[in-house]
Amino acid sequence: MASESHMPGPMCLIENTNGKLVINPEALKILTAIDQPLVVVAIVGLYRTGKSYLMNKLAGKNKGFSLGSTVQSHTKGIWMWCVPHPKKPNHTLVLLDTEGLGDVEKGDNQNDSWIFALAILLSSTFVYNSMGTINQQAMDQLHYVTELTDRIRASSSPDVNEVEDSAAFMSFFPDFVWTLRDFSLELVADGQPISADEYLENSLKLKHGTSQKDKNFNLPRLCIRKFFPKKKCFIFDRPTERKMLGQLETLHDDELDPEFVQQVTVFCSYIFNNSKTKTLQGGIQVSGPRLESLVLTYVNTITSGGLPCMENAVLALAQIENSAAVQKALDHYDQQMEQKVQLPTDTLQELLDLHRASEKEAIEIFMKNSFKDVDHLFQKELAAKLQTKRDDFCKQNAKASSDRCSALVEDIFRPLEEGVKQGIYSKPGGYRLFLQKLQELQKKYYEEPKKGIQAEEILQTYLQSKESVVDAILQTDQSLSEKEKEIEVQRAKAESAEAATKMLEEMQRKNQQMLEQKEKSYQEHVKQLTEKMESDRAQLKAEQENIVALKLQEQALLLKQGFQEESRQLHDEIKNLKKNMKSSKSICTLS
Repeated sequence: MASESHMPGPMCLIENTNGKLVINPEALKILTAIDQPLVVVAIVGLYRTGKSYLMNKLAGKNKGFSLGSTVQSHTKGIWMWCVPHPKKPNHTLVLLDTEGLGDVEKGDNQNDSWIFALAILLSSTFVYNSMGTINQQAMDQLHYVTELTDRIRASSSPDVNEVEDSAAFMSFFPDFVWTLRDFSLELVADGQPISADEYLENSLKLKHGTSQKDKNFNLPRLCIRKFFPKKKCFIFDRPTERKMLGQLETLHDDELDPEFVQQVTVFCSYIFNNSKTKTLQGGIQVSGPRLESLVLTYVNTITSGGLPCMENAVLALAQIENSAAVQKALDHYDQQMEQKVQLPTDTLQELLDLHRASEKEAIEIFMKNSFKDVDHLFQKELAAKLQTKRDDFCKQNAKASSDRCSALVEDIFRPLEEGVKQGIYSKPGGYRLFLQKLQELQKKYYEEPKKGIQAEEILQTYLQSKESVVDAILQTDQSLSEKEKEIEVQRAKAESAEAATKMLEEMQRKNQQMLEQKEKSYQEHVKQLTEKMESDRAQLKAEQENIVALKLQEQALLLKQGFQEESRQLHDEIKNLKKNMKSSKSICTLS
């Protein structure tokens, strides 16, 4: 996507009408065309809390996402605006604005939970927007976060303890940003000024106690602390006097509260500079087509009554991309062979060397463009198709050689054929003349270039077809004694046997070359697969170590604050995660 002219304004991505989520195919076409990595920022919050205004600012505009001016929720479903990233070259910033949660007109908040879950699944930065301070009411309104384990699955076959194990969620959850609008408190704690981030940290502290009220107090706070890898907070003053709020998108910055304008600038700067590229487990960067696949998989799962599963979504995406990776590799192979190969080649080894070089590049392209190739099925498919292409080239090479050599034999040995028809050799001394002419023409045949691998076989086949003619000329040559004729017969047989032995040896040599090439192909596949698996394993290890570090930090905080039970649960999670890290090694085989 070269410029913002591709998408001058937002478009509905997932429509929420009559309680049903429907994907807009036009929005998917936009995503399909974006081959750059995406930074995906989604905003969620209660209706009429000014979410759309912040998203317009991130798009660099005053207008775009509909602000509305009444208490009626304005944005239905999830709207999308793709713009060039202002700070990251060759990246696209995807802004997702969601309908207001808790809209009284909807009555049923079932879809609110799904909108909340989809915003988390699709984004790399998740912005939760609310009014005023972080009090218990604000936490109660954030009850959707406590339902995530009932709405989302990390694995298609979860362990019995997965609900308690938040590490699986943290591995793919976005960063969490809480934006507080019309914030009127002084940021002070114990008489000392604090930052907005410290205010959020204090607000997420747990309460000691075992009553249901204490559990209700702690649950959303625990979920935010355990699920989201990174947490940030921004506060905003009221932008202008209340009666002017309905005209917000038409007001210039100098007509707004200067403090508010500065706060919006700081917020946008943070998002531009700190929001990460959307990635899947293993460091796989999400492009437009990949986000399209995730949207389709998640929404189709929800509408069919299932729970969105991160693992299944990634595997579904992998099926599409790995199939395309196979085709891309094969296309490159075809292109390289077309450029390099001129049939017939002088030797089989020459063709096999060209095949091997093109095959190596094709495997590299597959490795670069594939991921999550379970049981290496797609790589095996590529290997089989490359082998078929190699065999086809060998057949084409043999045919090209046969056609050229047959034409050469017909052309070069035509004078000999005409001499036989004219009876030039059917006279005393004719046999010697015939052999002399035959040797002369054979020499001429051998001197011809670019005959290919069938040169000897075609010549020997021709000579064998003339044995009866040679024998007839020999037997009718009255200048030769019977003993001389017998010697010539034995010499011809010996030459024929020697030629047959050479052809057999050549065939065996070709078979050996083909076997060696097959082994080299296998070793090349294994070599590149091993390198990819090592790279993937290092990436996964780094991700897991990062999660462990975050978990250890959270555990230490819980222990310091006196929450022994929660600290113990987190200790068990960390122990389980470390155990999985040790057992994640696999052996590289392609059978």
